[in-house]
This record gives sequence, structure tokens and C-alpha cells, in this order.
Amino acid sequence: MRRLLLATLVLTPSIAFAWPWSTDMMNQPSVKPQEGIMTPFPQHSVPVQGIVTKVKDRDEAKELKSPFQPTAEVLGQGRTLFRIYCSACHGLTGKADSPVSPKIGAISLVDDYVQNNLTIGWVYGTITFGSYVMPSYGVPSGRGDNRGANDLSHDERWYVANYVKFGLAKDAAEEDATHTASSETK
Repeated sequence: MRRLLLATLVLTPSIAFAWPWSTDMMNQPSVKPQEGIMTPFPQHSVPVQGIVTKVKDRDEAKELKSPFQPTAEVLGQGRTLFRIYCSACHGLTGKADSPVSPKIGAISLVDDYVQNNLTIGWVYGTITFGSYVMPSYGVPSGRGDNRGANDLSHDERWYVANYVKFGLAKDAAEEDATHTASSETK
């Protein structure tokens, strides 16, 4: 009888309420919203409203000049960003030779038309505002649907535009020469 009474008392929930693991979750240490010192946002994070672009559309961007000279450093950063963001559709060499290119209608960026007829401002505007298939990589002001990936900063978009105009065709030609030389030695 004593054992039964002892077992009943041990298993009674009212006794368990006093045990140390039964603290109230509401009274635990926590940081409330807007409390304390705010940590800085991670790199590339953008407010919901996005980054304001100084031009309204791609046509208005046509006459813009790059704020960066096409130095080796700028072209290197542009190459890296191109390979991250653009190569999935335009291919690593810019020739629209990725598996996705024919399905979405991506154009070759090393063709004479792009290299000789399109201005660097137009390329920047296309990166910023997108086109009928290409998403925008900047937040266009004045666009009704506010479409934009917000992935590239103002400077990064210029790096990519510089690379497309001044480095991509050269890299593609070098890639072709390397590929031709390696296939001849086989």
C-alpha cells in the first residue's frame, strides 16, 4: 500500500510543476523587436522598396556612360559576376550556348550587333530593367510590377556591362582558340 501511495505521489503532475524544467516560456530571456543595438544587414540585402535607379527605362539608359574605366580589375569583377548571374542563360562564353539558351531565346552577347551597335548604357539598362525574357537585376523605378531580383548593386551592374562590352568577346575568342588547339592535338 505504501509503495502504491509513493508511486502515485511521484507521478502526480502537480509535483512536476515545481521542477526546474517547467519554467514559463514567456518569461525567458529574449530580444524583443526594435530592442537593443541592431546588427548590420548582410551584404547585398536590399530594402523591400529596392535601390532607386536614376533612369526610368532601358531606352533612357542608352546614353549613359560607365563610371568605371574597363581596367583589368573591373573586367575581372565583371567576369566573375557574369559567370554567376548571366552564364546560366548566355553561356560561359556569352555565345548563348548553355542548355537553357535555345529554350528562352537568349542572345549571343559576342555577336557584332551587340558588340558594335549597342552602347554600354543600353547593356547596363538591360541588366537593370531586364527585357521581355530576362529578369531585371536592379529595381526599376516607375515599373508597375516592380519586377527585379535586386541581386546586383549599381556598381556591380556597371562591372558586368563593362565586361560584356570590353572583355567578353576577347575571352570567347581565347576560349575558341584554346578549344581549337586542344582538338587539333588529339
